[in-house]
Amino acid sequence: MEAPPVALFDSLKAAKPFFLLAGPNVIESEEHVLKMAKHIKGITTKLGIPLVFKSSFDKANRTSSKSFRGPGLEEGLKILEKVKATYDLPVVTDVHESHQCEAVGRVADIIQIPAFLCRQTDLLVSAAKTGKIINIKKGQFCAPSVMVNSAEKVRLAGNPNVMVCERGTMFGYNDLIVDPRNFEWLREANCPVVADVTHALQQPAGRKLDGGGVASGGLRELIPCIARTSVAVGVDGIFMEVHDDPLNAPCDGPTQWPLRNLEELLEELIAISLVASVHPDDNVKLAICSQNDQDNLCKAEGPKWNKPKRT
Repeated sequence: MEAPPVALFDSLKAAKPFFLLAGPNVIESEEHVLKMAKHIKGITTKLGIPLVFKSSFDKANRTSSKSFRGPGLEEGLKILEKVKATYDLPVVTDVHESHQCEAVGRVADIIQIPAFLCRQTDLLVSAAKTGKIINIKKGQFCAPSVMVNSAEKVRLAGNPNVMVCERGTMFGYNDLIVDPRNFEWLREANCPVVADVTHALQQPAGRKLDGGGVASGGLRELIPCIARTSVAVGVDGIFMEVHDDPLNAPCDGPTQWPLRNLEELLEELIAISLVASVHPDDNVKLAICSQNDQDNLCKAEGPKWNKPKRT
C-alpha cells in the first residue's frame, strides 16, 4: 500500500541507521528493473534498511547525443508503476523539465532534481506542487549554502517535504571531490541530508566510446570509501546506483556498485554508523572556538571534550 508523502517522509527521517535510495542508473528494460528491484529489496529487508527504488526514465544530460538515454517518460513511468505494484516499494526518479512533473508525480514517491538543475526555480516549483518528496542534488558547481535557497524554493511553493543530496564538487577539470564538511553545512537547509556515493565518483567526459563520442568515467573502487565517510559523519540517507553487470551497463557503468557486493557493503556501513560518535539526532552544535579555547583543549589541565553519545 502506497504511503502518503508526509508518512513516507517522516519514516525516512526516522530511519536508523539510514535509508537507501538505490537501483540501476537508467531503466534498461522492464525485465531488468524488476529483477534489480527484487534483489535489492531482498537485501535491504534482511538488513532492516528502508529502501526507495531508483531508476531514470530518461538521462537527458548524457555527455554524448549518441549515448543510451532510456525508454522515455511514458514507458518509463509504466515500468516504475509495475515495480511499485509488484514489490510494494516507493520509487524515486528524476525530472528535467517542468512539464514532466505532473505525470511523474502521479507515479514517483520522490521526485529528484538533477545536480545540473538544482537552481532552476520553475523546475523546483513545479516539482514541489506535486506534493511529493523532493530530493535536490547539489550542483557540482555549488557551495552547500546554495542548497539552503533551493530547499526554501520548494517550501515556499507549499511543500515541506524536501531533502538535499551531496554528490561532489568539481575540482579543476574532469574530477569531483567530496568534502565531508558539506554533510554538516547542508544541515543549514533544515532537512534530511543524503550522500550520493556513486555519482560523486564520476570523471566527466573521461571515457571514449567505441561507436564514437564520449561518456563519463568513474572510480567505482572508491565507492566504499565515500560511503564509509558519509555514514561516519551521520547522513540521513545513502544514494547508490547498483547494477548486476556494471561493466556492460549502458549508462554510468563505471560508477555503479555491483549487485553481488551490495549486501557486504551495507553490512559494513551499518556497523560504522552504529559506532559513529556523532549522529544528527544527537543535535550536536558545532561552534567556532577561539584560539584560547583551542589552546586549552591541547593542555592536560584544560577542559575535556565530552564525546556525544547516541540515544
